[in-house]
Amino acid sequence: YAMMGWIMEIIVCSISENKLVDRGFLIGPYCPIYGVGAITIIFLLHPFTYDPLLIFLFSSIFCAIIEYSTSYIMEKLFNARWWDYSEQLLNLNGRITLKNTIAFGLLGLLLLFFINPSISNIVNKIPDSRLIIITIIIIIMMTIDAIVTFIIVYKLKSTREQIRKDSTEEITRKVKAILKTHPFTKRLINAFPNIHFK
Repeated sequence: YAMMGWIMEIIVCSISENKLVDRGFLIGPYCPIYGVGAITIIFLLHPFTYDPLLIFLFSSIFCAIIEYSTSYIMEKLFNARWWDYSEQLLNLNGRITLKNTIAFGLLGLLLLFFINPSISNIVNKIPDSRLIIITIIIIIMMTIDAIVTFIIVYKLKSTREQIRKDSTEEITRKVKAILKTHPFTKRLINAFPNIHFK
């Protein structure tokens, strides 16, 4: 589900920006916030599939809480604003919007009634021993990814601080050139071009 979220982010952002945008905080092809949202909806709302309206409402609420919390925690953790919906209608502190909340409610319906049953059928056919191995590999990969990403973000943050401290054109150009030579840093800059370090 985190990978599906990553694919969806790429499609939506690439269409809105008229260019290919590799979204996501981590380096790998996944957005954990979508995985957390999907698993939350599946575990908490699966017993209520008899009521689609309830599924829609609570999917919207759960995902809004997850998106708002993630934005807040990442801002406090990195002292940076990763996304900002302040210019969109009906937003809450620029962290969530009504438009996204409604979209997540609709995605919750799709998830419970169509996507998850199909995924569950595939996963249930995989032997438990293989699932354990796959899970361990994924956990190791995502842990390494998170560590590398944190290092890159702190490097990016310190570089942006240097740019602010001495904003001469020459230093700014040199610092950005250094950052863009590292493929992971370049990807992060492209994924969040409007990132604002406080």
